[in-house]
Amino acid sequence: MKIILAALTLLFLSSCGNSQRFISIGTGSQTGVYYPVGGAIKQLVEDAPGNTLNVSAKASLGSVQNINDVMNGSITFGIAQSDRQYQAYNGLSNWNGDPQTDLRFVFSLHPEVITLIAAEDSGIVTAADLKGKRINLGSPGSGHRGNAIAILETLGIDPDEDIQAESLTIKECASMIQDNRIDAYFFTVGHPNGSITEATTGRRKVRFIPITGMESLIETSPFYAETQFPVKLYPQAIQTGEVESIGMLTTLVTRSDTPDDIVYAVVKAVFENLDSLKEQHPALQGLTPEGMLKGGNAPLHPGAEKYYQEVGLLEL
Repeated sequence: MKIILAALTLLFLSSCGNSQRFISIGTGSQTGVYYPVGGAIKQLVEDAPGNTLNVSAKASLGSVQNINDVMNGSITFGIAQSDRQYQAYNGLSNWNGDPQTDLRFVFSLHPEVITLIAAEDSGIVTAADLKGKRINLGSPGSGHRGNAIAILETLGIDPDEDIQAESLTIKECASMIQDNRIDAYFFTVGHPNGSITEATTGRRKVRFIPITGMESLIETSPFYAETQFPVKLYPQAIQTGEVESIGMLTTLVTRSDTPDDIVYAVVKAVFENLDSLKEQHPALQGLTPEGMLKGGNAPLHPGAEKYYQEVGLLEL
Protein backbone atom coordinates (compact mmCIF):
# COMPACT_ATOMS: atom_id res chain seq x y z
CA MET A 1 0.00 0.00 0.00
CA LYS A 2 2.87 2.38 0.86
CA ILE A 3 4.50 1.76 -2.52
CA ILE A 4 1.22 2.27 -4.39
CA LEU A 5 0.52 5.59 -2.64
CA ALA A 6 4.02 6.83 -3.27
CA ALA A 7 3.87 5.77 -6.92
CA LEU A 8 0.55 7.56 -7.42
CA THR A 9 1.97 10.71 -5.83
CA LEU A 10 5.00 10.69 -8.10
CA LEU A 11 2.87 9.84 -11.16
CA PHE A 12 0.73 12.87 -10.42
CA LEU A 13 3.76 15.09 -10.00
CA SER A 14 5.40 13.91 -13.20
CA SER A 15 2.17 14.20 -15.21
CA CYS A 16 2.08 17.90 -14.40
CA GLY A 17 5.17 18.52 -16.57
CA ASN A 18 6.29 22.12 -16.30
CA SER A 19 2.92 23.31 -14.95
CA GLN A 20 2.10 23.83 -11.30
CA ARG A 21 3.05 20.88 -9.14
CA PHE A 22 1.75 20.12 -5.66
CA ILE A 23 3.86 19.19 -2.64
CA SER A 24 3.10 19.06 1.06
CA ILE A 25 5.00 19.51 4.31
CA GLY A 26 4.01 17.79 7.54
CA THR A 27 4.60 20.13 10.49
CA GLY A 28 3.27 19.75 14.06
CA SER A 29 0.59 21.08 16.36
CA GLN A 30 -0.64 24.62 15.72
CA THR A 31 0.69 25.73 19.13
CA GLY A 32 4.23 24.41 18.59
CA VAL A 33 7.30 25.57 16.66
CA TYR A 34 7.01 23.08 13.77
CA TYR A 35 3.77 24.59 12.47
CA PRO A 36 4.99 28.17 11.86
CA VAL A 37 8.32 26.85 10.57
CA GLY A 38 6.52 24.68 8.01
CA GLY A 39 4.38 27.63 7.01
CA ALA A 40 7.48 29.79 6.57
CA ILE A 41 9.13 27.20 4.32
CA LYS A 42 5.93 26.98 2.27
CA GLN A 43 5.92 30.74 1.74
CA LEU A 44 9.59 30.92 0.81
CA VAL A 45 9.17 28.19 -1.81
CA GLU A 46 6.03 29.70 -3.31
CA ASP A 47 7.61 33.19 -3.45
CA ALA A 48 10.80 31.96 -5.17
CA PRO A 49 11.38 33.37 -8.69
CA GLY A 50 10.15 30.98 -11.36
CA ASN A 51 8.53 28.69 -8.82
CA THR A 52 6.24 25.95 -10.18
CA LEU A 53 5.46 24.34 -6.83
CA ASN A 54 2.17 24.74 -4.98
CA VAL A 55 2.95 23.97 -1.34
CA SER A 56 0.66 23.03 1.54
CA ALA A 57 1.84 22.96 5.16
CA LYS A 58 -0.19 20.51 7.21
CA ALA A 59 -0.64 20.33 10.98
CA SER A 60 0.25 16.93 12.43
CA LEU A 61 1.11 15.07 15.61
CA GLY A 62 4.81 15.66 14.96
CA SER A 63 7.88 13.63 14.14
CA VAL A 64 6.55 10.07 14.11
CA GLN A 65 3.47 10.87 12.07
CA ASN A 66 5.48 13.01 9.68
CA ILE A 67 8.04 10.29 9.02
CA ASN A 68 5.31 7.69 8.54
CA ASP A 69 3.36 9.97 6.20
CA VAL A 70 6.48 10.73 4.17
CA MET A 71 7.21 7.05 3.84
CA ASN A 72 3.67 6.10 2.78
CA GLY A 73 3.51 8.94 0.26
CA SER A 74 0.84 10.99 2.02
CA ILE A 75 3.15 14.02 2.21
CA THR A 76 6.30 15.04 0.35
CA PHE A 77 8.34 16.46 3.22
CA GLY A 78 8.12 16.16 6.99
CA ILE A 79 9.64 17.97 9.96
CA ALA A 80 11.12 15.51 12.46
CA GLN A 81 13.55 15.37 15.35
CA SER A 82 16.94 13.94 14.41
CA ASP A 83 16.60 11.15 16.99
CA ARG A 84 13.35 10.03 15.35
CA GLN A 85 15.04 10.24 11.95
CA TYR A 86 17.84 8.00 13.26
CA GLN A 87 15.42 5.52 14.81
CA ALA A 88 13.28 5.30 11.69
CA TYR A 89 16.20 4.76 9.32
CA ASN A 90 17.75 2.13 11.59
CA GLY A 91 14.52 0.33 12.50
CA LEU A 92 14.42 1.27 16.18
CA SER A 93 11.76 2.47 18.64
CA ASN A 94 8.47 3.04 16.78
CA TRP A 95 9.99 1.33 13.72
CA ASN A 96 11.49 -1.62 15.62
CA GLY A 97 12.55 -4.25 13.09
CA ASP A 98 11.22 -2.19 10.15
CA PRO A 99 14.01 0.15 9.02
CA GLN A 100 12.85 2.97 6.79
CA THR A 101 15.79 2.78 4.39
CA ASP A 102 14.15 5.06 1.81
CA LEU A 103 14.09 7.97 4.27
CA ARG A 104 16.30 10.90 3.22
CA PHE A 105 17.69 13.96 5.02
CA VAL A 106 17.24 17.41 3.46
CA PHE A 107 18.43 19.96 6.05
CA SER A 108 18.23 20.71 9.75
CA LEU A 109 16.53 23.55 11.56
CA HIS A 110 16.51 24.65 15.19
CA PRO A 111 17.92 22.61 18.08
CA GLU A 112 15.56 20.98 20.55
CA VAL A 113 17.14 21.09 23.97
CA ILE A 114 16.58 18.60 26.78
CA THR A 115 15.64 21.18 29.38
CA LEU A 116 15.51 20.58 33.13
CA ILE A 117 13.44 23.11 35.08
CA ALA A 118 13.59 23.04 38.91
CA ALA A 119 12.05 25.03 41.73
CA GLU A 120 14.54 27.18 43.62
CA ASP A 121 13.29 25.94 47.01
CA SER A 122 13.76 22.28 45.98
CA GLY A 123 17.50 22.42 46.59
CA ILE A 124 18.20 21.15 43.07
CA VAL A 125 21.23 22.93 41.66
CA THR A 126 22.83 20.14 39.63
CA ALA A 127 21.30 17.12 37.94
CA ALA A 128 22.83 14.90 40.61
CA ASP A 129 20.53 16.61 43.14
CA LEU A 130 17.48 14.98 41.56
CA LYS A 131 17.78 11.93 43.81
CA GLY A 132 14.87 11.71 46.22
CA LYS A 133 12.95 14.53 44.51
CA ARG A 134 9.56 14.63 42.77
CA ILE A 135 10.46 14.73 39.07
CA ASN A 136 8.17 14.69 36.08
CA LEU A 137 9.65 12.56 33.31
CA GLY A 138 6.83 13.04 30.81
CA SER A 139 3.81 11.07 29.73
CA PRO A 140 4.33 7.39 28.80
CA GLY A 141 5.58 6.96 25.24
CA SER A 142 6.58 10.62 24.90
CA GLY A 143 9.95 11.74 23.58
CA HIS A 144 10.38 13.83 26.73
CA ARG A 145 10.20 10.72 28.90
CA GLY A 146 12.65 8.78 26.76
CA ASN A 147 15.14 11.63 26.85
CA ALA A 148 14.71 12.10 30.61
CA ILE A 149 15.30 8.42 31.37
CA ALA A 150 18.41 8.40 29.17
CA ILE A 151 19.79 11.38 31.10
CA LEU A 152 19.05 9.84 34.50
CA GLU A 153 20.56 6.48 33.60
CA THR A 154 23.71 8.18 32.31
CA LEU A 155 23.98 9.95 35.68
CA GLY A 156 23.55 6.64 37.50
CA ILE A 157 20.11 7.58 38.82
CA ASP A 158 17.50 4.81 38.74
CA PRO A 159 14.22 6.42 37.60
CA ASP A 160 12.24 3.69 39.40
CA GLU A 161 14.11 3.72 42.71
CA ASP A 162 16.02 6.97 43.18
CA ILE A 163 13.35 9.59 42.45
CA GLN A 164 9.61 10.05 42.85
CA ALA A 165 8.77 9.85 39.17
CA GLU A 166 5.67 11.50 37.74
CA SER A 167 4.08 10.94 34.31
CA LEU A 168 2.40 14.29 33.62
CA THR A 169 1.81 15.82 30.23
CA ILE A 170 3.83 18.93 29.46
CA LYS A 171 0.80 21.22 29.63
CA GLU A 172 0.36 20.26 33.31
CA CYS A 173 3.92 20.95 34.40
CA ALA A 174 3.96 24.73 34.82
CA SER A 175 1.00 24.70 37.21
CA MET A 176 2.25 21.60 39.03
CA ILE A 177 5.66 23.09 39.79
CA GLN A 178 4.01 26.37 40.90
CA ASP A 179 1.61 24.44 43.15
CA ASN A 180 4.59 22.66 44.79
CA ARG A 181 3.38 19.26 43.57
CA ILE A 182 6.60 18.52 41.71
CA ASP A 183 10.16 19.76 42.25
CA ALA A 184 11.39 19.63 38.67
CA TYR A 185 10.51 18.46 35.19
CA PHE A 186 12.18 17.54 31.91
CA PHE A 187 11.04 19.09 28.65
CA THR A 188 12.64 18.57 25.22
CA VAL A 189 11.84 21.73 23.30
CA GLY A 190 12.97 24.57 21.07
CA HIS A 191 13.39 27.85 22.93
CA PRO A 192 11.66 30.10 23.82
CA ASN A 193 8.57 28.15 24.85
CA GLY A 194 5.29 29.39 26.32
CA SER A 195 4.93 26.62 28.88
CA ILE A 196 8.39 27.32 30.31
CA THR A 197 7.66 31.05 30.32
CA GLU A 198 4.57 30.27 32.41
CA ALA A 199 6.63 28.17 34.82
CA THR A 200 9.17 30.96 35.32
CA THR A 201 6.66 33.74 35.96
CA GLY A 202 4.88 32.34 39.02
CA ARG A 203 5.47 33.06 42.70
CA ARG A 204 7.62 29.95 43.11
CA LYS A 205 10.96 30.85 41.60
CA VAL A 206 12.56 28.38 39.22
CA ARG A 207 15.97 27.81 37.70
CA PHE A 208 17.36 25.84 34.77
CA ILE A 209 19.64 22.94 35.66
CA PRO A 210 22.66 22.25 33.42
CA ILE A 211 22.86 18.77 31.91
CA THR A 212 26.55 17.93 31.45
CA GLY A 213 28.82 14.89 31.51
CA MET A 214 26.82 13.19 28.77
CA GLU A 215 29.79 12.09 26.62
CA SER A 216 29.01 8.39 26.97
CA LEU A 217 25.37 8.93 26.01
CA ILE A 218 26.37 10.95 22.94
CA GLU A 219 28.79 8.21 21.91
CA THR A 220 26.15 5.47 22.07
CA SER A 221 23.30 7.64 20.76
CA PRO A 222 24.81 9.78 17.96
CA PHE A 223 21.62 11.79 17.40
CA TYR A 224 22.39 13.67 20.63
CA ALA A 225 24.79 16.62 20.68
CA GLU A 226 25.97 19.20 23.20
CA THR A 227 24.05 22.46 23.01
CA GLN A 228 22.92 25.42 25.12
CA PHE A 229 20.26 28.09 25.31
CA PRO A 230 20.27 31.64 26.74
CA VAL A 231 18.42 32.31 29.99
CA LYS A 232 17.61 35.80 28.69
CA LEU A 233 14.74 34.18 26.79
CA TYR A 234 13.08 33.77 30.21
CA PRO A 235 13.69 37.07 32.07
CA GLN A 236 12.11 35.91 35.33
CA ALA A 237 14.28 32.82 35.77
CA ILE A 238 16.73 33.33 38.64
CA GLN A 239 20.02 32.92 36.79
CA THR A 240 21.69 34.53 33.80
CA GLY A 241 23.99 33.42 31.01
CA GLU A 242 23.68 30.22 29.00
CA VAL A 243 22.48 26.82 30.18
CA GLU A 244 24.52 23.83 29.01
CA SER A 245 22.64 20.72 27.97
CA ILE A 246 22.30 18.22 25.17
CA GLY A 247 19.67 17.90 22.53
CA MET A 248 18.91 17.00 18.99
CA LEU A 249 18.16 18.92 15.83
CA THR A 250 14.86 19.44 14.12
CA THR A 251 15.23 18.24 10.53
CA LEU A 252 13.38 18.21 7.22
CA VAL A 253 13.10 14.76 5.66
CA THR A 254 11.69 13.24 2.49
CA ARG A 255 11.74 9.96 0.52
CA SER A 256 14.56 8.80 -1.70
CA ASP A 257 12.28 8.91 -4.77
CA THR A 258 11.12 12.50 -4.34
CA PRO A 259 12.24 14.12 -7.62
CA ASP A 260 15.64 15.78 -7.34
CA ASP A 261 14.43 19.05 -8.86
CA ILE A 262 11.69 19.41 -6.23
CA VAL A 263 14.11 18.90 -3.34
CA TYR A 264 16.62 21.24 -5.01
CA ALA A 265 13.98 23.95 -5.39
CA VAL A 266 12.93 23.72 -1.73
CA VAL A 267 16.52 23.84 -0.47
CA LYS A 268 17.42 26.74 -2.77
CA ALA A 269 14.38 28.77 -1.68
CA VAL A 270 15.21 28.28 1.99
CA PHE A 271 18.96 28.85 1.85
CA GLU A 272 18.72 31.91 -0.37
CA ASN A 273 16.20 33.48 1.99
CA LEU A 274 17.61 32.33 5.29
CA ASP A 275 17.30 35.72 6.96
CA SER A 276 13.57 35.73 6.23
CA LEU A 277 13.21 32.25 7.71
CA LYS A 278 15.10 33.24 10.87
CA GLU A 279 12.63 36.06 11.46
CA GLN A 280 9.69 33.66 11.72
CA HIS A 281 10.46 32.34 15.22
CA PRO A 282 13.07 33.08 17.92
CA ALA A 283 14.11 29.40 17.90
CA LEU A 284 15.43 29.87 14.34
CA GLN A 285 17.69 32.86 15.01
CA GLY A 286 20.85 30.80 15.35
CA LEU A 287 20.56 29.06 11.97
CA THR A 288 23.64 29.03 9.73
CA PRO A 289 24.06 27.33 6.35
CA GLU A 290 26.85 25.15 7.72
CA GLY A 291 24.86 24.15 10.79
CA MET A 292 21.86 23.18 8.69
CA LEU A 293 23.85 20.33 7.14
CA LYS A 294 24.21 18.65 10.54
CA GLY A 295 21.72 16.13 11.91
CA GLY A 296 21.64 13.88 8.87
CA ASN A 297 21.15 10.44 10.39
CA ALA A 298 19.63 9.22 7.12
CA PRO A 299 21.42 9.68 3.77
CA LEU A 300 21.34 13.11 2.17
CA HIS A 301 18.85 13.42 -0.70
CA PRO A 302 20.65 13.94 -4.06
CA GLY A 303 18.59 17.05 -4.84
CA ALA A 304 19.81 18.70 -1.63
CA GLU A 305 23.35 17.47 -2.23
CA LYS A 306 23.39 19.11 -5.67
CA TYR A 307 22.54 22.53 -4.21
CA TYR A 308 25.06 22.23 -1.36
CA GLN A 309 27.82 21.35 -3.82
CA GLU A 310 26.94 24.25 -6.10
CA VAL A 311 27.25 26.81 -3.28
CA GLY A 312 30.37 25.26 -1.78
CA LEU A 313 28.85 23.78 1.37
CA LEU A 314 29.87 20.31 0.21
CA GLU A 315 32.83 19.24 -1.88
CA LEU A 316 32.10 18.01 -5.40
